Amino acid sequence: MTKEAILYQHGTLGALMAGLMDGTETIANILKKGDFGIGTLSGLDGELIILGGKAYQGREDGALIALYEDQETPYAAVTTFKPTITFQVEQLTDNLKINTLIREQLKSENLFHAIKIHGKFKKVHIRAMPKQEKPYKRLVEVSKEQPEFIKEDVTGTIVGFFTPELFQGVAAADFHLHFIDDDQTFGGHLMDFELETGTVEIEPMDSLLQHFPKNDETFIHTEIDYADLNKEIKEAE
Repeated sequence: MTKEAILYQHGTLGALMAGLMDGTETIANILKKGDFGIGTLSGLDGELIILGGKAYQGREDGALIALYEDQETPYAAVTTFKPTITFQVEQLTDNLKINTLIREQLKSENLFHAIKIHGKFKKVHIRAMPKQEKPYKRLVEVSKEQPEFIKEDVTGTIVGFFTPELFQGVAAADFHLHFIDDDQTFGGHLMDFELETGTVEIEPMDSLLQHFPKNDETFIHTEIDYADLNKEIKEAE
């Protein structure tokens, strides 16, 4: 019997967009739920990348570092990655073409999917959110100040998820992808790329397990303004 594929998510993108950026779960506990995923750190401090059961932070200064398990996250999505769909990319292809190829292979656009691409990239364009101090601004305002980085001729891995439109706000609808190079020196939120050759692996999820920070007083008592959430997510992502 095939084991159920579970996407475990702590926090929601909607709450993060509204400025609830305090860490409410440890990296140690997130890693107990899976070996593959993405997110951010307390105070929106850069980009979280989980690959092979290890957690990394793409920082606003362009560095990539391994994380300690006692560090905290306000938002993370993770699964135990066991792909069921695999195909090769044998020639130079940009991100729009790759996204189209992946979309054609999805079991259904009504399901969450874990997405992994390992290969040789002609170019990778990433960003990393800068660390915030209280009082926190809405994430869409922070995104206007985000540092961006480009690296050429790099081998590495794209890590992320496809989210159905129905779940916009729980996560970012469509593709939400991060990148980490094989040398573990460069990584962050993926904005654009050109893939020379690589392997695409996909796993459809059976279940979404949504975890809430019920012991966090700010989350419990904040009245969140969701009025422009869809617009803000599209602008920030």
